[in-house]
Amino acid sequence: MITLGFYGAAGEVTGSCYLIRTDTARILVDCGMHQGEREADEHNRRLPPIDLAEVDAVVLTHAHLDHCGRLPLLVNLGFKGRIFCTAPTAELTAIILRDSAKLQSADCERFNRRLRGAMDPCERPLYDEQDVERTLGLLAPRPYAQAFDVAPGIRASFRDAGHILGSGSVQMGIENGRRTVNVVFSGDIGVSGSPILRDPVTPVPADAVVLESTYGDRDHRTLEATRTELLGILEDAHKSGAKVLIPAFAVGRTQDLIYHVGGFVRSGLLKGLNVYIDSPMATETTNLYRRFKDVYDEPARAMLADGDSPLQFPGLRYVRTGEESKRLNDTRGPMIIIAASGMCTGGRIVHHLLHSLERPETRVVFVGYQGYGTLGRRLVDGARRVRIFRKELEVRASVHTLGGFSAHAGQTGLVRWMQPFAKNDPRVLLTHGENPQRAALKLKLEETYRFTKVGTPGYADEVEL
Repeated sequence: MITLGFYGAAGEVTGSCYLIRTDTARILVDCGMHQGEREADEHNRRLPPIDLAEVDAVVLTHAHLDHCGRLPLLVNLGFKGRIFCTAPTAELTAIILRDSAKLQSADCERFNRRLRGAMDPCERPLYDEQDVERTLGLLAPRPYAQAFDVAPGIRASFRDAGHILGSGSVQMGIENGRRTVNVVFSGDIGVSGSPILRDPVTPVPADAVVLESTYGDRDHRTLEATRTELLGILEDAHKSGAKVLIPAFAVGRTQDLIYHVGGFVRSGLLKGLNVYIDSPMATETTNLYRRFKDVYDEPARAMLADGDSPLQFPGLRYVRTGEESKRLNDTRGPMIIIAASGMCTGGRIVHHLLHSLERPETRVVFVGYQGYGTLGRRLVDGARRVRIFRKELEVRASVHTLGGFSAHAGQTGLVRWMQPFAKNDPRVLLTHGENPQRAALKLKLEETYRFTKVGTPGYADEVEL
């Protein structure tokens, strides 16, 4: 018997974690962190109801925190198996988990110092830096499109998901008596035609598909229209001497923004505008993007062949130290500051918002999904007052939302990605999406391909494959 359990990203966009059980193996696909919600810490400590020391392996689709962020917790609780991923994902995971451990430790120290003193801690982080280093020793990189043994009776391979550097969809063959059951995990599917990285590939065949649904109810604006809107905001800010704050995920979104703003500069549409990447993680990640050129798409390769770089342009500066970041708070525009985190749940962007949200000349530009319960979601939803570091602020800055830069495929892209499965009517399980988005995508898939087995599992649901 083969069962698939859903222990994260079931009716929500964070905390991806799926458990496969067979008569001979137990494996996890992803083990991500819950983010944004008030109950996030409680949910992060809520793991699949099995002995983690008996889990054979983990297959990791990509390095975003909501997919890899709880791996050290597994290790701390006894997991000793291998963590399979692509080579770029392995290196990105090291950057992200080390940063996560440091942030957790710093947050914990501040919490304890404020409430009860450092000698009497009230709260412990999910894991520490030693747990992370033990986790990184278990990473087992595998190339795209080459099958590998995961556990007894289970083989898998990665296909390029086009989402971030190293992201992969997973095709998994699971032995079930004399038959092999093929299960595909989409991971997060990228947008076709996005800069730098190749377009997503659909692994076939499949008896069951676990499909993300982040934007299952809508499509993004076209990239051309979104670039035009961004250019208009930046031109206006430049003329008026304004500061532009862009919360952006350090992995993927920041590199795309560097590409687009660099295109404006190289074409002469923007001149003399300083752009600051205020995120140590984004700086490290950008260096990784420069190294793994083999996963670039054709336009990016052509730029390299012409002696140019998709990730560099005049006026681009990387902010490395905290002191440099603090100085930007007191510096007037015009300037662009791109800083993590993308949902404004922590990191340097929160400090910039604290100092600039009450200035009417400030522009805040959101370029990615904002989860429920996050500061970013409140700003996008039009909140006129917000609280940052226990300080009540009036939102006088103008807030813009540009959906066309998303690293997630919209509804049309998701439906197109599913087209190779149209003939065999697989079981489809929609995850990594809030319930309205899942319901809309379910209806669209049923209408388009006449799929008859589309489900929307809840937390801790298990299905037999």
